[in-house]
Amino acid sequence: MSVKLAIIFYSTYGTNHQMATIAADAAKAAGAEVRLLKAPETAPGDVVAGQDAWKAQAEKMSDIPEATVEDMEWANAYLISAPTRFGVMASQMRAFIDTLGGLWGKGALANKPVSAMTSAQNAHGGQETTLTSFYTTVMHWGGFVVAPGYTDEVIFKTGGNPYGYSHNAGDDFSDEAKTAIGHQARRLVEVAGKLS
Repeated sequence: MSVKLAIIFYSTYGTNHQMATIAADAAKAAGAEVRLLKAPETAPGDVVAGQDAWKAQAEKMSDIPEATVEDMEWANAYLISAPTRFGVMASQMRAFIDTLGGLWGKGALANKPVSAMTSAQNAHGGQETTLTSFYTTVMHWGGFVVAPGYTDEVIFKTGGNPYGYSHNAGDDFSDEAKTAIGHQARRLVEVAGKLS
């Protein structure tokens, strides 16, 4: 069975969109069939339209389909990327995750490898708690957490977060950052391939 990877992201200003795109390219290069998907926006349209940067990013992502329950059922691996809000995942991603109760109830999320990435305004803005709290959800699903750990020296060069890549919003994506994201995506594909 081939690896069918759903990369689902939420992005207000573009950071997690870029991370997800870098991961998608790496996963495709590693042989996975990839669906790049966005979590549905739950903020009112007039709020999004009232902030130029948010509106511009929403327009940039207009051709990316929204993630659905069917996408989750299709995939045999997941990479989730969302910014931290007060030390947990952004509410838009949590709202999508909360629609998955039916799949969870019939065991359709179990035994699938899952990895996650995040971003925050600054280096200690809640990235680690965002990732570890999401992995608690994966455990409830019966999924397998595939964190990057310290499996490549690039992890140390990009902040040393073993739970998943995390980025400071607004910073450029260095070659090392792209390498770390790519490493995490390839590791997930490799593990998914072994499981399938």
